[in-house]
Amino acid sequence: MNIPKELKYSNDHEWVRLEGDTAVVGISDYAQSQLGDAVFVELPEEDIEVSAKQGFAVIESVKAVSDIYAPVAGKVIKVNEALADAPELINQDPYGEGWIAVIQMTDKKELDELLDSTAYEKLIAEGGE
Repeated sequence: MNIPKELKYSNDHEWVRLEGDTAVVGISDYAQSQLGDAVFVELPEEDIEVSAKQGFAVIESVKAVSDIYAPVAGKVIKVNEALADAPELINQDPYGEGWIAVIQMTDKKELDELLDSTAYEKLIAEGGE
């Protein structure tokens, strides 16, 4: 299981990569493997405000339909439009081309509430819940 050390993770299996005051968000390798092949991604709208732990996108796979939760609060400033035509990018490259949205964070301290790679690896080892 690929768990990049430089990222932060939520208990709901989203990852966050900090880029200045913005957070690039996606779902983890573990999450995409549990969902199976992604067939549709409902992206959030740009310029909406989201709260941490609020559902802001939906992924439909061959196994299930799952909400994707914003790991941090802020304003969605960019979405990955490529996922509309190629949802499989989430499976192929969850930490790269499969990113979902960029959030302009309102409070960077929220990152402290997320898991580091070691804690996230432990979460998965304990069953992922």
